[in-house]
Amino acid sequence: MEHKVKNQINTVLAEVIHHKIFLIRGHKVMLDEDLANLYSVPTHRLNEQVKRNMSRFPEDFMFHLTIQEYKILISQIAISKKGRGGRRHLPYVFTEQGVAMLSSVLNSDQAIQVNIQIMRVFTKLREMMISHKDLARKIESHDRKFQEHDKKFIVIFEAIKQLLKQKEEGSKNKGPLGFVLPPKVA
Repeated sequence: MEHKVKNQINTVLAEVIHHKIFLIRGHKVMLDEDLANLYSVPTHRLNEQVKRNMSRFPEDFMFHLTIQEYKILISQIAISKKGRGGRRHLPYVFTEQGVAMLSSVLNSDQAIQVNIQIMRVFTKLREMMISHKDLARKIESHDRKFQEHDKKFIVIFEAIKQLLKQKEEGSKNKGPLGFVLPPKVA
């Protein structure tokens, strides 16, 4: 029974994580605020730990959003605006590698368990993207084959039309079919 409940919690957590991953600058990333909520720590504490360990977070692991990127996120996911109890600094976002590195900085059991789930979601997303690319390639291949078949059918139908046209023209040029009997002589 306990195993079943744990699986249900993991499934719900995976769904929550999936909705917290955004595509920014061509990278799948998670906001510092969302990660802090998942780890059950205040955002400023998470960022403190990151700042104390900046050498572990190169630019391809973590970066600040620009003002424009942040404005787009505000409109998309309803982040509270400055002056309404919201953020006072632009948020950090963490790539998959950055999230993995957070587990070494945040050394709690919950952080480790959440990180495991996040890594699984990132892996599933990558697998889905690969399968979508494979499916797109297969569809494109079939489309090319159908186009080739369509061209062949067009050629066949044109040949049939030409044959029918020739037969029709040939029947107009000829006299009546059959033979004419000579008049009867008495």
